[in-house]
Amino acid sequence: MRFEVIETDITLLAVDAIVNAANESLLGGGGVDGAIHRAAGPALLAACRALPETSPGVRCPTGEARVTGGFGLPARFVIHTVGPVWHGGRRGEPARLADCYRNVLKLAEIHGVASIAFPAISAGVFGYPADAAAMIAVETLRSAPWRPGRVAFCTFAPSMTGVYERLLGD
Repeated sequence: MRFEVIETDITLLAVDAIVNAANESLLGGGGVDGAIHRAAGPALLAACRALPETSPGVRCPTGEARVTGGFGLPARFVIHTVGPVWHGGRRGEPARLADCYRNVLKLAEIHGVASIAFPAISAGVFGYPADAAAMIAVETLRSAPWRPGRVAFCTFAPSMTGVYERLLGD
């Protein structure tokens, strides 16, 4: 598996799958989630609405993942996952964030994904400290029993790019 760090808009990447740092409704939101929904077009929202709710208003509980087509994106798939909101690390946030990466990889394997791009899950509006979130991402992916051939950490800010580059030794 090859890791790379790319500072760009994740919706522009021609990979098999991009990961959406979503909210539990999967109906769009701000940040990466909103950008992916806008770029993919209304078919993505329709596909997300079609996913069954596990409880009222929840299509993807925190730590789990769901897959849809990429629709208007260069990526064939969008794998949606819901990272934990940071509460100081005392509410199981590290384990739940690691679950996001593991569950995304399970769906990626099932769907034959050879290349995948991850945003910094939970490190935006969910408030997870960037260094800690990136460390969990890298460690979880490195230790996974199955990995695609290419994994890109897609960032939108030089500060986050630097975090991943330091962790990966780039």
